[in-house]
Parts: sequence; C-alpha cells; structure tokens
Amino acid sequence: QVQLVESGGSLVQAGGSLRLSCAGSGRTFSSYPMAWFRQAPGKEREFVAAISSSGANTYYANSMKGRFTISRDNAKNTVYLQMNSLKPEDTAVYYCAAGDRLGATSLAYHYWGQGTQVTVSS
Repeated sequence: QVQLVESGGSLVQAGGSLRLSCAGSGRTFSSYPMAWFRQAPGKEREFVAAISSSGANTYYANSMKGRFTISRDNAKNTVYLQMNSLKPEDTAVYYCAAGDRLGATSLAYHYWGQGTQVTVSS
C-alpha cells in the first residue's frame, strides 16, 4: 500500500509555470505506475499524464502535450508534474495516483492523494 501527498499548487497568471510534487510513502513506491489527474469545478476528473514505474515511458492527454512534463525520482519516492504555459482552463484540483498498470483511466489507479489546487488567472 502507498500513501500519496501532493504539493505545489498555487495561484499563477496565465502563461506562467508551476511544478507539482507527489510524495509517496512505502518501500514499494518504485513498483507503481503513477499518474496525474485533474478535476475542475462541475467537471469530471480527467487524465493529465502517466509514467511507468521505471520512468522510461510517459503518456499525456493531447491537450497537455508540449506544455506538461511528468517525471519521477524513485530514490525520493516522488513524482513531479512540470506545467508550463498555463491557461485559465488548467484551473483544477490536481491529484496524483498510483496503480498496478499504466493507463489513462482512473480505473487503473487504486491509491490517490488528497489533491492540490491550481488556479490560473487570466
């Protein structure tokens, strides 16, 4: 089992950047594929990006490609989401998740953090 804690959310102006972190507990953190999802008010949770357990493979939602970068440091039990060129429509609560398979659906992930708020002002 793994516990996840996100941090790094903030208020930022459009065009700015933020880096989110997700710290995981447990010795098996490096065995889990990880992902970031987000949920805006009144909308369903949507996939942002995912990374394999080793970090060798990454996947992105089309609207995030070229702007967001997911990475991980297994020695620090941490996954990151670097977000550049932020837009007001990126405003959401961002969640990290750990699962037993890599995928773009929330069904692939069993462990979730509490979320961190990102607000992008125009």
